[in-house]
Amino acid sequence: MAAQAFTTPKVRKGSAASGTGGKTAALFLVPFFAVFAIAMVAPVVYSIVLSFYAQQKSGLGFGEARTSFVGLENYLQVLQSESFVSGLARLGLYCLIYIPSMVGGAVVFALLLDATVARARKMFQLLVFLPHAVPGVIAALIWAYLYTPGISPLVQALQGGGIQINFLDAHMVLPAIVNIGVWEWTGYNVIILFTALQAVPREILEAARVDGAGEVRTALSIKFPLILPALSVIMLFTIIGTLQLFTEPSIIAKATPSITSTWVPNLWAYDAAFIRHNLNQAAAASIIIAGLAAILSLVVTRLSSRINNS
Repeated sequence: MAAQAFTTPKVRKGSAASGTGGKTAALFLVPFFAVFAIAMVAPVVYSIVLSFYAQQKSGLGFGEARTSFVGLENYLQVLQSESFVSGLARLGLYCLIYIPSMVGGAVVFALLLDATVARARKMFQLLVFLPHAVPGVIAALIWAYLYTPGISPLVQALQGGGIQINFLDAHMVLPAIVNIGVWEWTGYNVIILFTALQAVPREILEAARVDGAGEVRTALSIKFPLILPALSVIMLFTIIGTLQLFTEPSIIAKATPSITSTWVPNLWAYDAAFIRHNLNQAAAASIIIAGLAAILSLVVTRLSSRINNS
């Protein structure tokens, strides 16, 4: 009896403490979920709803505009738009050039920084990461200056060496945009991969060296497989970020007519919303881009899981 009388208050006290902790956690989580719902969920829901409606005018188009439910008509018009489809294809080509170049460069730089022969690592990390510290708009402006013939010291130096090249013509502008993205994001991903390399057990590396493995063999056979999870995360966020391409072409477009107002899907959506004032089609285009990002993210996640588990 005494034991029962002694243990009962403890159970009640623990239950009360647990209930108080749950209320405290909820109190701190409510502001986050409120801001998340207002800033993230509500705009997405509003865009989805907006994409199913259209502004239509009666008669010959001179009457008062009214909002009508049109179902998937906006999506069909966007997908049937030649400029949107060509922009989507151009974005795909950009991905094929940019992702291997940036990710491959980040892996090579990270492995070099982690090599035992590398010196002054802190200085190299700072130099590699420094371009990422420059805002995207400023980076695009810098490269627009370096690409523009007549004022660019880079173009003048190439011409002095007998190389005639115009980075802003229709054939070179896409690689020029790729170069800006690689310059901006390689250093950021180098730091992520280098941090993952620091977590590799040194005992494994020492054992490989004792067995006679050189730096290249160690990097390819031991280090690279162990950083595949970090590389998978980089690939996921790189694909999502690539589909959001907007800042660089919108800035470079001021220096060349090769980049139109619908050059990539995000520019197409911007043009639809703020130039053609068709918010419904802009919303539909945005949802299509978001859906494509979700599908590609799912594919990368599944492939990464299989590779990491194999």
